[in-house]
Amino acid sequence: MSESVERHREAAPEKVRVAVLTISDTRTPETDTGGDTIEELMQKAGHEVVSRGIVKDDSPQIRTTLVDLLARPNVDAVITTGGTGIASRDNTYEVVERMIEKKLDGFGEVFRMLSYEEVGSAAILSRAIAGSVGIKFIASLPGSRNAVRLAIEKLLAPEINHIVFELRKGAQ
Repeated sequence: MSESVERHREAAPEKVRVAVLTISDTRTPETDTGGDTIEELMQKAGHEVVSRGIVKDDSPQIRTTLVDLLARPNVDAVITTGGTGIASRDNTYEVVERMIEKKLDGFGEVFRMLSYEEVGSAAILSRAIAGSVGIKFIASLPGSRNAVRLAIEKLLAPEINHIVFELRKGAQ
C-alpha cells in the first residue's frame, strides 16, 4: 500500500454514519436479508447504522428517499441494496446514476470482477454503482445477500472511512 493511502486512512474518521436503504417491491422488515447483512457487517467494521428503510422500486420514491437521507447531517453515506439488475422494475441504477456528481467507476468494475470469481458470467448482470453527492457517499448494491456481503467485506468496510475523508477535504 502506498504511503499516502496509509496516511489518509490514518486521518480518516474512525466511524462512518451509514443509512441503509433496501429497494424492493417484495421485501419487508422481516425478509430484508440484504439490509440485515449491510447493517451487521458495517457495525462489525465499527461503523454506525443511523437509519434503515425499505422503499418500493419506483423511481420517484427512490429519489425522494435518497434526497432526504443525503440531506441528514447525521448521515455520511447511504448504502442501497436491490433494484440494480436489468428487469423492467429495476430502477435503482438510473436514479442513483443521475444523482451522482462524481462516479467511482472502479467500485462497479472491481465489484463485478470479484463477483465473477463467485458467480461466473452472471456478474455482467450487476449494475452496482458508487460515487458522491456533494460531500456524501452513495453505493448501490444488488439485492442478493451474497453480493452484499462481497461488496461490504471486500470494498466498503475497508475503504469507506477513506472515501468519507476524501469527500470532506476542503469542505469545512
